[in-house]
Amino acid sequence: MQKTRQALPLAAASVLTIPGIYLHIAEFLHASPHLAPGWIALLSGLAILGASFLLLWACDAVQADVSASLALAFVALVAVLPEYAVDMYFTWEAGQHPGAHYASYSVANMTGANRLLIGIGWSLIALIVWIRFHKPVQVSKDRRNEIIFLAIATMYAFIIPLKNNLCWYDGLVFLGIYFTYLAISKKRPECSCEFHGPAELIVSLPKHKRRMGTISLFLFAAVVIGFNAEPFSEGLIGMGRSLGINEFLLVQWLAPVASEAPEFIVALMFAIRGEGGMALGSLLSSKLNQWTLLVGMIPGVYAVSAHTLAHPIPMDPLQIHEIMLTAAQSLLAIVILANLRLTVGQGFLLFWLFMGQFLAPVIHQFFPFLIPWGLSGEEVHELFSLIYGVTAVALILDYPGRLHYLKRPFICKCDEDATEENLLEHERHKQPE
Repeated sequence: MQKTRQALPLAAASVLTIPGIYLHIAEFLHASPHLAPGWIALLSGLAILGASFLLLWACDAVQADVSASLALAFVALVAVLPEYAVDMYFTWEAGQHPGAHYASYSVANMTGANRLLIGIGWSLIALIVWIRFHKPVQVSKDRRNEIIFLAIATMYAFIIPLKNNLCWYDGLVFLGIYFTYLAISKKRPECSCEFHGPAELIVSLPKHKRRMGTISLFLFAAVVIGFNAEPFSEGLIGMGRSLGINEFLLVQWLAPVASEAPEFIVALMFAIRGEGGMALGSLLSSKLNQWTLLVGMIPGVYAVSAHTLAHPIPMDPLQIHEIMLTAAQSLLAIVILANLRLTVGQGFLLFWLFMGQFLAPVIHQFFPFLIPWGLSGEEVHELFSLIYGVTAVALILDYPGRLHYLKRPFICKCDEDATEENLLEHERHKQPE
C-alpha cells in the first residue's frame, strides 16, 4: 500500500507530460492541431511541470549512489534545468533575431524567478512554520556558505545597472562565484540522506534497477523539457499578444511558475512536517544557483548565438531597473537571513514588498491616480529598489552584530559563542515572533 502511494505521484507527473509530447510529435509529423497560443502554453507548461517533478525525485534518488560532494554539484546543476531551458531559449533567440524583444524576455524570466523565490517562497515557509509551531525558521550553520556567496553575487549585480549592460565578462564573474561556492561546499562533512515519497520508492529498488530508473527519469525529463521550452515560451508571448496583456509581465511571472512549482511544493512539504530549516535551505540554494549560474550563462549563450563577444545582450532601461530591483531584494534577504533565522514578521516584510512591486505596473496601468507623486511604472520600481535598500541598511544599523554571524567560520570559538548569545538576546527583544 505504501509503495502504491509512493508510485502515484510518479504516474501523475508522467501523465502531465503526455500532451506536451503529443504536441511535439504532431508538429514533427506536420499534423499539429491548430490550438490557440494560450492552450499551447498551458499544455507545454504542464509538461514542463510534470518533468520538473520527475527531475526533482531523480535528483533526490541519485544521492544514494554518489558521494555527497558530487551529488551537491550534480543536483545543483540539474534541478534548475526547467528554469534554465526557458531562459536560455529566450537568450538564444535574442542572438538569432536582433531587434526583437527576446532579450527583454530573457531578463524578465530571470528576474521574475529570482524574486518569486524570496518574495513568495521564503515568506510562505516563515508563515507555515509560525502557524504550526509558533517559532521562527532556523537554518543550519552550514548554510553560511550560501548566504556569503549570495552576498558576493548580489554586490556584483549592483554593478550591472551602473554600467547599463550585461557583458561576457560579467558572466565569467557570476560563473566564477558559483563554481568557487561548489569547490568550498565539497568540503562539507558527509551526511546521511533521508528520502521521502517517490524518491524513497526509487532508492528501495535493487542497485542496478535503481540506477537504471534514475538515469531513465533524468533522460526522459530532460527530453520533455527540451521539447516544450520553445512552445511554452512562444505560447506565452502569443497569449499576451492575443489577449492584450503585457508580454513582459507574462514571461516574468507565469513562466517561472511551471519551472519553480516543484521546488516550492517540496519546500512547503518540509515546512509542514516541521523541517523549516531544510525547506528554507533548499530555496536558498535555488536562489544562489539562479543568481549566479543562470545570470552567468545568459551573456555566454547570447554571444554564441550572435557569433560575437563585442556586443553585450541588449537591455533597455526597464530591464536595467528590473535587475536593480532584484539585486535590492536579494540584499534585504541576505541581511535578514544573516543570523540564520527568519521570523514571521520578516516573512511578511518580504511578502508585502514583493506584492507592492508586483502590483505596481497593474495599478499604474488601470488606476494611475493611486500612484503617489505621479510616478511612472519604471519610477515605481526604482522607488521599491530604494525601499529595499533603505530597509536593509536600517536593519544593519539596528543591530550590526547580525552580519558578524557570517564571519564565525573565521573567528575563535569563544567569540562565536558570545556573538550568538548577544544576537539571540537582541532577536528576542527586537524581532516579532
